Amino acid sequence: MTDAATARRPPVRVVLADDHPIWRDGVRADLGRGFEVVGEAGTADEAIEVIGAQVPDLVVCDLKMPGGGGIAVAKACGQDTRIVILSVSEQERDLLDAVAAGAVGYLTKSTPGEELRDALTRAAAGEPVFSPSLAMLVLGEFRRLTQQATDTNPLTEREREVLQHVARGYTYRQIGDQLHIAPKTVENHVRNILDKLHLNRRQELIRYAVDHGLE
Repeated sequence: MTDAATARRPPVRVVLADDHPIWRDGVRADLGRGFEVVGEAGTADEAIEVIGAQVPDLVVCDLKMPGGGGIAVAKACGQDTRIVILSVSEQERDLLDAVAAGAVGYLTKSTPGEELRDALTRAAAGEPVFSPSLAMLVLGEFRRLTQQATDTNPLTEREREVLQHVARGYTYRQIGDQLHIAPKTVENHVRNILDKLHLNRRQELIRYAVDHGLE
């Protein structure tokens, strides 16, 4: 039944952006039939143009490429589509800069194919996704965010719990299972957190943490 449901689901429309065609070929092969590559680019400017023309569900973009790389793409297009950075870099500054620019996720290029497909499927649905080795960096930013929120605009204990689970990259369903609440309730908590912090989207929670990241 799950296979049938998957077969009926429309493929995720993806733009691949990297200045190495061989890398793009490899990612396209890893994605499989659940994804449809609708455009490719080798520079940030080309990526922005292709994204505007194709309006994809998801952009998988290298951090470093001509024209400003993934940061430029996320700044230009992060409000209109989901951007996931796929990079060799595991530097904290690169991660936080990408998320602050508007990326919804940051994965390393060593991510195995199955994990990559799962993460990109979740990202296309709006979930923040991060490689396990980087998730704790994001969690640290969320913890600083919740500390500041406690001082200025308190979150409830449940909201803090939800926020920490989101930072670890869990889906709403996984958070609901761990906290014994419905996925819809998790979504409502996230919406309340955004309202309290005067933010518009989940990824802006991380942007807020980057801008207010002092302990």
